[in-house]
Amino acid sequence: MSPNNDKTVSVLLVDDDEINNFISIKLIKKALTNSDIMACLNGKFAIDQLADIQRKDPEKLPDYILLDINMPIMNGWEFLDEYKRLNLDPLGKSKIYIISSSVFSNDINKARSYPLVKDFISKPLNVEKIKELFGVSQY
Repeated sequence: MSPNNDKTVSVLLVDDDEINNFISIKLIKKALTNSDIMACLNGKFAIDQLADIQRKDPEKLPDYILLDINMPIMNGWEFLDEYKRLNLDPLGKSKIYIISSSVFSNDINKARSYPLVKDFISKPLNVEKIKELFGVSQY
């Protein structure tokens, strides 16, 4: 039996860049031994997935949502507005982080103006950033 600190961490990646997703998944798996990662290529698809989980089994909502800003169909800001409007996570289980290559301070400030957003993280991701994000000890 494994102790409960080995519990699986679930992560939802919302990014339209498949190469970025591939790299992020590899890095997360390297940083977290037990992780369950789902990737959505746009905000609309992610909202649909989350609404489905919320309907069927809210316990299965992801622990973390890593959200890109610039995506087709539904961007990161629209995702946040819809997420809030639909009240997809009334218990606040999911921690949302904006992951973006944007260096515009207005994007960073806008991200920080959303109470749902825990932090703004610049791409590219690396193992150190991921360990910090998920609170994985460096030892």
